[in-house]
Amino acid sequence: MEVCLQLKCNGGRRNLYSSSNGFLFPPHAIPHFNQLSSPWRCHFNPPSASYCINATNAGRRNNKKLFTRPKAPSKKSSTTFKGDSLIHISGDIQNTIHETITYSNIHNDDEITGETNTYIDVRISEQLYRLSKLELEADLQKKEIEMIAEANISNGNKLFIYPPIVKPNQYIKVFLNKTLSTLSNEPHVLIKGAFNHWRWKSFILTLNKTHLYGDWWSCQLYIPREVYKVDFVFFNGQNVYDNNDNKDFSVLIHGGMDASAFQNLLIEEKQKELEKLAQVQAERERQEEDQRRMEEDKSLARAETERRRQEFQQMIKKAVKSIDNVWYIKASEFKGKNLVNLYYNKSSGPLKHAKEVWIHGGHDSWKFGLSIVLRLVKYGSRDGDWWHVDVVVPGQAFVLDWVFADGPPHNAIVYDNNHGHDFHAILTKVIPDEDYWVWEEKVIFTKFWEERRLREEAIRAKAENTARMKAETKEKSLKRFLLSQKHIVFTKPLEVQAGSTVTVFYNPSNTNLNGKPEVWFRYSFNRWTHRNGPLQPQRMLPAKNGTHVKASVRIPRDAYTMDFVFSEREDGGVFDNKYGMDYHIPVFGGIIKEPPMHIVHIAVELAPVAKVGGLGDVVTSLSRAIQDLNHNVDIVLPKYDCLNLSNVKDFHYKKNYFWGGTEIKVWHGRVEGLSVYFLEPQNGLFHTGCIYGCGNDAERFGFFCHAALEFLLQNGFHPDILHCHDWSSAPVAWLFKEQYTNYGLSKARVVFTIHNLEFGAHFIGKAMAHADKATTVSAGYALNLSILLNFI
Repeated sequence: MEVCLQLKCNGGRRNLYSSSNGFLFPPHAIPHFNQLSSPWRCHFNPPSASYCINATNAGRRNNKKLFTRPKAPSKKSSTTFKGDSLIHISGDIQNTIHETITYSNIHNDDEITGETNTYIDVRISEQLYRLSKLELEADLQKKEIEMIAEANISNGNKLFIYPPIVKPNQYIKVFLNKTLSTLSNEPHVLIKGAFNHWRWKSFILTLNKTHLYGDWWSCQLYIPREVYKVDFVFFNGQNVYDNNDNKDFSVLIHGGMDASAFQNLLIEEKQKELEKLAQVQAERERQEEDQRRMEEDKSLARAETERRRQEFQQMIKKAVKSIDNVWYIKASEFKGKNLVNLYYNKSSGPLKHAKEVWIHGGHDSWKFGLSIVLRLVKYGSRDGDWWHVDVVVPGQAFVLDWVFADGPPHNAIVYDNNHGHDFHAILTKVIPDEDYWVWEEKVIFTKFWEERRLREEAIRAKAENTARMKAETKEKSLKRFLLSQKHIVFTKPLEVQAGSTVTVFYNPSNTNLNGKPEVWFRYSFNRWTHRNGPLQPQRMLPAKNGTHVKASVRIPRDAYTMDFVFSEREDGGVFDNKYGMDYHIPVFGGIIKEPPMHIVHIAVELAPVAKVGGLGDVVTSLSRAIQDLNHNVDIVLPKYDCLNLSNVKDFHYKKNYFWGGTEIKVWHGRVEGLSVYFLEPQNGLFHTGCIYGCGNDAERFGFFCHAALEFLLQNGFHPDILHCHDWSSAPVAWLFKEQYTNYGLSKARVVFTIHNLEFGAHFIGKAMAHADKATTVSAGYALNLSILLNFI
């Protein structure tokens, strides 16, 4: 049957064309008109003056609106548009037009005029165009996949990906020819994989049989933006695999993240995971600590309540309603917030010569302290010198407590306090019951908890202020350090941030590379331990400012320090490595922090527990400063019998070991927040009542230095730095190098500090020869020593 479709515009007032001269065709672009089972399409360009297109089936003369285009609304006319009068050209288009009208809140019998008509017409036109385009793209994609599948069958390939060039942030289709796979006899096929060399986000998906020629099975997989490679195998859901002959299958991603950037991403994710775990752990510990403190305060509250209960019972026994010729209360029973008429015979006690009489009072064994201060007036109706006052009894009070005085608080001189027992009067016959004491315990607990909270807030505020001041001082010191070497090397910006690019400026004219035709920049990160290793040397280029040369450096996100040296050639030659120390600049904002070092000080003085001169002060202050930088610090000290143990917290016996023909006891405690090990040899070398001046000090301290190294070795210490001080612990330097570097302490480096060259110069010189680094207590002292050594 032939379909004849006539199209008219503007309500039939103008003919467009019919099927005989138009471009009417079915979905597969076959120009025949005898496939009634298929939806039909007509592509045309309506005239610019058209605002409504009508379709007429020539056989039925049935006028159907296809779409409308905007027309300026008229005040006198309107166009009626029935929602159920849409022509059924295709199911998708029909649904689209229906949804457009529905979402616009237009019903079948509504009248569409003016701007509303324009809006719906434009939306329908846009949706028709979009769907037509999608259907066309789907048809083209389907044909392309069919062609690729046929080509792979011809070539004997069992796998292909569509689209062939895979980019991030898109869906791809994975096709497997099951007949050519080891899974050919398996009823089910699944894909198991992960991204970026199996390192990220694993997945398992089910493949389904396709319509393609051959036994092709496929699934759809999303490629995230962070991916540069997809790795996968196929299996039957159990133990039968196709893993590409043990090589696995893989697909490279074009235009995505590279391996280095992905490594940074992994580090960031790991760091975030560790931070989250740390936060969870910290919150758990905080809750546990709060619970522990709560139980502690509850226990204290119970104990305090029981104490008050016992005290109250004793007070009730002592409390009376009057003392003959001394005081009395006029009424026999009282209730809270009533007036109590209290009478006092001034002539009966120490106030008989006082010009005034005052009551200083409280209640229930002075539970809330001094809460009543009133002046008595003279009352002369009885024998003696009687005075009285009206006292307001507090609510919930059982016993009134008071003393008499000759004036108000802070002005009173003479007191009558019932011979040190104070006065007590029972205010009620009702003894507190168990509910009262339960309530009392809750009140006491609340008070304890609030006091603890305020104390801890004050401690926390003080700690935060101290940390802030230390951070500011550290920042200032760092800037001074960076600026102090600006005549040789500096960076722009001065503060190096992880993930940024910085320029390193170097002035060879102030170094041993002066006059060299080239300067090469050799660098790495994180104390030369970064995962990328030492990077390719860069030839430095002339800078605009004088003799400086420069190089640009990209700082990794996982860097915490930049390490570098300079050389005259790419392959080395003469180096400027800052006299063997290399150049190091801290990096801020990295996703990992510098791991702490373990520093062990071996010294014979430590302030304030064993202090003779400045050596003890330096060891303590230096250790605290290093510990404040988040490094781990231990100090090894002789256990003199003259130690000031009052300044040692948590002092306790730790263990013992044997060396040098004697038992050595090890004690441990904390001094100024520092971990200190005290060595006590049982041969009596340090049971002399003094630190220095025994005649055999060299022997004593030499034994101690050797015993300290043996203690570290036998107890599995692996310090990064061994720090010895002055002549007294100088033997550590050569004993370590001669006897311990081949054992478990080989990781350590020795730092030796000169405090006073006037004592033990021979020992000091020998230690300097064996130490990895030698320092002095100040820059000024270093200058003096340099002058002295040059003079010698």
